[in-house]
Amino acid sequence: FQGPKDIPQSVMEASAAVAASGELLAGARGTMTRTKELPPEKDFSGEEPRVGVFVCNCGINIGGIADVPAVRDYAGTLPNVVHAEDNLFTCSQDTQDKMKEVIKEKGINRVVVASCTPRTHEPLFQETIRDVGLNKYLFEMANIRDQNTWVHMNEPEKATEKAKDLVRMAVAKAALIEPLQQVTLNVKCSALVIGGGVAGMEAALSVAEQGYQAYLVEKSGELGGVARRLRTTWKGEKVAPYLRNLIQRVQNHPQLQVFLETQVKETTGIIGNFTTILATVNGKDSPTVIEHGATIMATGGHEYEPQEYLYGKHPGVFTHLDFDEAITKKDARIGSAKTAVFIQCVGSRIPERPYCSKTCCTHSLESALTLKKMNPDMDVYILYRDLRSYGFREDLYREAREKGVIFIRYDLERPPELEADDGQNLTLEIIDHVLGRPIRISPDLVILATAIIPNENKELFELFKVPINNEGFLIEAHMKLRPVDFSSDGLFMAGLAHYPKPLDESIAQAKAAVARAMTIISKESILVGGVVAEVNPDLCAVCLTCVRTCPYSAPRIGDEGHAVIDPAECRGCGACVAECPGKAISLKHFTDEQIIAK
Repeated sequence: FQGPKDIPQSVMEASAAVAASGELLAGARGTMTRTKELPPEKDFSGEEPRVGVFVCNCGINIGGIADVPAVRDYAGTLPNVVHAEDNLFTCSQDTQDKMKEVIKEKGINRVVVASCTPRTHEPLFQETIRDVGLNKYLFEMANIRDQNTWVHMNEPEKATEKAKDLVRMAVAKAALIEPLQQVTLNVKCSALVIGGGVAGMEAALSVAEQGYQAYLVEKSGELGGVARRLRTTWKGEKVAPYLRNLIQRVQNHPQLQVFLETQVKETTGIIGNFTTILATVNGKDSPTVIEHGATIMATGGHEYEPQEYLYGKHPGVFTHLDFDEAITKKDARIGSAKTAVFIQCVGSRIPERPYCSKTCCTHSLESALTLKKMNPDMDVYILYRDLRSYGFREDLYREAREKGVIFIRYDLERPPELEADDGQNLTLEIIDHVLGRPIRISPDLVILATAIIPNENKELFELFKVPINNEGFLIEAHMKLRPVDFSSDGLFMAGLAHYPKPLDESIAQAKAAVARAMTIISKESILVGGVVAEVNPDLCAVCLTCVRTCPYSAPRIGDEGHAVIDPAECRGCGACVAECPGKAISLKHFTDEQIIAK
């Protein structure tokens, strides 16, 4: 047990555990694997749609609000429906087996499941119908939980009527859907990791430890990133020995190639098949071309350089990392100090950077306790807005209180004011949050808990077409379901480039990204395509709108004189369909007829 944590962190750590297990079992990979034998797909060409509807109670999530039997009976009256039933949990194994028998017995060639979100359960039901010879795309879901009963918990009658509408819409579309085919592509069983900090090194090393080639690219001249300046973790573990060992293992691993003072110049390709050109920062050496099946972005972050609180103008003012280095070097300024003040949220939780940097409160607590151990008589103050010592970090807060560290709260509207006289003596004034009166402190040391900001990599992110938020951090595909994935397949993220986090979380996220990457590069081939856009050459005016619109560069103008969309590169987002002025592009499984019917 590591303490309370939210869903994204739990999912990341679970994936990280998988990667760690994969490292241990690398030599046995595939020895107990069995290939699932699937029956040939049935050809329903020319046959009338025979729709089976399966309505789920989802325990009480749906059945406790909507009248599920009424929805089931209504579904049985809809055109093309030959079977309708309700189940307590449609996703249970018993119901899955029953569904297969019903499909065979009734000759069902289209399936509708009215239950929860397709985001989590569509693959399960698609696999079920594929087991009995149906193409997996002959399936439609009606989300009568997330979009209905969870919304109308206190309106059962409305929830029931809305459920009927959603089922009717799904059945109408199901009658028009057609089987779709996917394309098999060979996979390049290697991974590119961008960024040579702790997250990048841990990711690259994990890939290599699992027996696959890893390429680690770092634009500076040394590995380690911001961890080079860290003294200890919040648990008191020394960072330097760990970092030295990690760098040594990375540099000596036969499956891991390191590129220092190198950056990505160009990249092309799709999941499982990327080609990337690397160039040295100084441009002296010839470019290197590497082929890889997945990419992990661990481009890191750095400490905000304050313009406030006399930073850079007075020798007694430090940032957290400056202070760590000073303690490591046994700086005389630390040993002679009698009063120290930590100021929290410097550069963060302000309009320009509204986010919390997550590590600062714990870092200040740990540093304050270090000062108290060095000199128990030292006066130590922590000036904070909200102290966020979550989980077991609360023990540090309790210990700091017990050791005499004084905590004073301040408002953003009235931050502390720091001045120095001609003799370089510091004076700090803060308005006490409770008394509403000023407090003056004469500190020898002022340590600023500065924001963590992402490294500037706009050109790199544009090359890979990955999204960033307003602050420059990478955006995941889904916070809870895919916390280390980008929306583009085959691309993953880790470390400070995603959001501020402590060292242990960066390591866990790096290994989680590897676990996700291994689902690609550990295979000889993958299936792509299915729900993709296609061009009607008779309607194409070669206006290039689709070429300019597509974020994945899937459309091109072919030798035939019209736009062509490679099904292997298309993500099925539909942007080109919406933008095409001549209506020459349609999206399979989401045609105009299917959408209008729904």
